Amino acid sequence: MTFKKHFTTYACITATLFVLAQGCMPAKTITDTRQVKVPETFTGKSDSATIASMPWRQFFHDRALVGLIDTALRNNLNLQNTLHRISIARANLLAAKGLRLPSVEGFVSAAADKYGKYTMTGVGNFDTNLSPNVNDDQKVTTSPTQDYFLGIKSSWEIDIWGKLKARKEEAANRLLATEKGRQWVVTQLVSEVAGHYYELLALDKKLEIVKRNIRLQQQGVEIVKAQKEGGRATSLAVQQFQAQLLQTQGLQLEAELDIIKLENQLNLLLGKYPGQIPRGDSINQQPVPEIVQAGVPAQMLLQRPDVQQSELLLAASKANTTAVRKAFLPSLVLTPYMAFSAFKLPLLFADGSLTYGLLGGLTQPIFNRHQLKSSFNIATAEQQIAYNDYKQNILQAFQEVLSSLKSIEQYRKIVNVNQNEVQTLTDAVETSNDLYVNGYASYLEVITAQKGVLDAELNKTLSQKEMQLALLNLYRSLGGGWE
Repeated sequence: MTFKKHFTTYACITATLFVLAQGCMPAKTITDTRQVKVPETFTGKSDSATIASMPWRQFFHDRALVGLIDTALRNNLNLQNTLHRISIARANLLAAKGLRLPSVEGFVSAAADKYGKYTMTGVGNFDTNLSPNVNDDQKVTTSPTQDYFLGIKSSWEIDIWGKLKARKEEAANRLLATEKGRQWVVTQLVSEVAGHYYELLALDKKLEIVKRNIRLQQQGVEIVKAQKEGGRATSLAVQQFQAQLLQTQGLQLEAELDIIKLENQLNLLLGKYPGQIPRGDSINQQPVPEIVQAGVPAQMLLQRPDVQQSELLLAASKANTTAVRKAFLPSLVLTPYMAFSAFKLPLLFADGSLTYGLLGGLTQPIFNRHQLKSSFNIATAEQQIAYNDYKQNILQAFQEVLSSLKSIEQYRKIVNVNQNEVQTLTDAVETSNDLYVNGYASYLEVITAQKGVLDAELNKTLSQKEMQLALLNLYRSLGGGWE
C-alpha cells in the first residue's frame, strides 16, 4: 500500500511538471523553403540545358589556364582552411552523436577521514565495531577511517522528447553546409583565377598594341623631322609628334607595371611566391560560344553551392530551434555504477567488496526558465536570419545570371562595332599620312588619326576582355566550376 501511494504521488508530480512545461513552451515557428518561388526562365525563353553542368576542364580550352587552376586547387590557402572547417564540423557531428550514448568513466579514489567522538559517523563506527555480528575484517579503522573505490561510473540521458536527436540533426546539416561551402570556395577560386588570367591576357594585348603604335609614332617623328629640315614642317609639328610619342611610351610603362601587379595577385591565389605566369592563347583567341545556355532557374538552385549551403544552414537553425524548445521539457538521466569498494586496502578485491547501483533522475528546469526563453528567442531569430539569407542568395544568383547573359549579348555587339571602328581608323591613318606627305593634310590630322586608332584598338581589347569575364561570371553564377 505504501509503495503504491508513493508511486502515485511520484506520477502526479511528474505529470504536473510535464503539463507546466507544455503550458510554458513557446509556439513553434515554421520556415519552409518551398515558400520561395523563382521564375520559370531567365530571359523568357525555355532552355533546359546549362553550361554549369560542364566540368571546368572542358569549359576552359586554354591549357595554360587549366594548369593554373590545377595549381590553385592544390595550393590555395583559403581552400585549405575550408577543408579544416569541414574537419571541425565532422568532429562536432561526432560529439552530437555521442550525446545520445551513455558516457562511461573509470573512477579510482582513496580517502582518509578522522571522525570526532561526538559525530554521527564516529559514534556509528564505534558502535559497529562492538557488534558481535562483525568479524575482524569488517571492523572499521577509526584512526583514521579509510575508503577505497575502484570501478566505473556511467551517465545516460534518455532522449525522451528528441532533443538530442535534434542536436545531431543540426550538426549533420552544418557538416553538409561546410561541404557546400568548400564547393562554393572552389567555384569562386576557379572563377577568380580565370578572371585574373583574362585580365592578364588583356594587358598583354594592350602592351602589344601600345608597342606597335610606338613604332609607328617613332616613324612619324622621323618623317616630320626630315620635313622640318626641308622646310616643309615647323618645330611645333615636331614637338606635337614627340609629345604624342612620349604619352604612348607612358602607356607602355603603365601596362608593364599593371602586368607585374596582376601576376603577383595571381601567384597569391596559386599559393606561390611572385614570378612570371605562363600564357596560352591571346585574349582575342579565347572562344565564346555563339549560343550560351543558362538552363532554368530551378537547375541553378540544385547546382549552385552557396544556395544549397544556405538551405542547409536554414535546416540546421530549425533543428537548433527544436532542440532549444525541447529544453523546456523534463530530462531523464540514468547514472549506474559498479565498483570494488572497501575501507581496508587489502580487502578491496576480496569477496563481498563488489558494489553496484542505479540512480534515475527526472529534472525539470524551473528557476532558469528566463535563460531558456532567451536561448529560444535567439534561436528563433537566427532561424529567420537563415531563411532571409537563403532568399537573398536566390535573388542575388538570379540577378547575376541575368546580368551576365545580357552582358555577353551586348559585348558581342560592341566587339563587332569596335572591330569596324579599328579598321576604319586604320585606313584613316594611312590616308592622313599620304595627304600629309603631299601637303593636303595638317600634322594635327595625322596625330588625331593615330590617337584614334590607338584608342579604338584598346577599346576593342577591353570589350573582348569584358565579354570573356561576362561568360565566366555566368558560369560561376550558375554554379559551375566545382567537381
